[in-house]
Amino acid sequence: MSRMIGTVSRGLRAPIIRQGDNIVDIVTSTVLEAAKDGNFEIQNRDIVCMTESIVARAQGNYVSVDNIAEDVKNKFGGETVGVIFPILSRNRFAICLRGFARGAKKIVLMLSYPSDEVGNHLISLDDMDEKGVNPYTDVLTLEKYRELFGYEKHEFTGVDYVEYYESVVREEGADCEIIFANDPRAILNYTKNVLNCDIHTRARTKRLLNAAGAEIVYGMDEIMNTSIDGSGWSEYGLLGSNKATETTVKLFPRDCQPVVDAIQDNILKETGKLVEVMVYGDGAFKDPVGKIWELADPVVSPAYTAGLEGTPNELKLKYLADNDLADLSGEALKEAIKKEIVKKDDNLVGKMASEGTTPRRLTDLIGSLCDLTSGSGDKGTPVVYIQGYFDNYTTE
Repeated sequence: MSRMIGTVSRGLRAPIIRQGDNIVDIVTSTVLEAAKDGNFEIQNRDIVCMTESIVARAQGNYVSVDNIAEDVKNKFGGETVGVIFPILSRNRFAICLRGFARGAKKIVLMLSYPSDEVGNHLISLDDMDEKGVNPYTDVLTLEKYRELFGYEKHEFTGVDYVEYYESVVREEGADCEIIFANDPRAILNYTKNVLNCDIHTRARTKRLLNAAGAEIVYGMDEIMNTSIDGSGWSEYGLLGSNKATETTVKLFPRDCQPVVDAIQDNILKETGKLVEVMVYGDGAFKDPVGKIWELADPVVSPAYTAGLEGTPNELKLKYLADNDLADLSGEALKEAIKKEIVKKDDNLVGKMASEGTTPRRLTDLIGSLCDLTSGSGDKGTPVVYIQGYFDNYTTE
């Protein structure tokens, strides 16, 4: 009988990682011990995945609020800074904002609306429509925003982020002015010195600001992109950072390629099997209620082995069954579909038989699977082991 099980994703429990730990040895041993404990065999093209968090923790890739403040002061001169398009997050942004405020005399905070870049809503689309606000052109002061929309709190966190972010800035002794706009150039009516905090649109934002006459423009990817007094640093700067303590953040990891390559080599030596390995951060999926996109990291995977390059090349089985093979059923249909898979083109882009298959990179798809498997709380499974991902209907 043909094998009945396809893709399997397992969350593997690992030790709590501390600075200086050998992440390569820990992940390797975690996989080997889990295979024994879970009674599964390591196979070629299995995938070993680890969260970016444990790699950064092992690296000791942390920075303090004072480090952030010093970098901001050095780059902007310690005067007024326009901080634009931050995401609404206590974990992702609030500690960074504290550092920005500590390194400036005044923060002009410009929030996008009705939501931030990753989908956290300040206000609902219906409320915005009802009030006759045009998000493409209208710039709202804090007073106007409060007059129109009052004191909205986030559905899941219960936080009024406008009030919260203002309090963070003022606690650091800086003046704070808040406006709401979606055109980055609106900030230039308040200051020519701009720190843009958007993630995936940051290059366009910088281009528009520079073309419109901004004098100093840096993105969050350019804050803490070098070490200060022995601190951590990341090629992505503060993008992808997370709150560690009330005064420190953990950065996105750096130099990850040697890590994934070494784990692949270790497992090959131990088992004779060539597995693929990747580091993953946020996946990419949208919550249907809260509307948030789980996509606050600058990339889904900062490093992966060569076998994970590319996109899926798959036929849509239900298309074949409903169209080309509609006159078949049972065993005849099964065998016909297997033949279609065996003879499929190496590149199915544009072919009707692939319509409806997911047009995303393998690392982004696998990263989403891992992010959902490991969770972000107390599961204690920062390593994910995936089997059968590259199988298809013909695999025995």
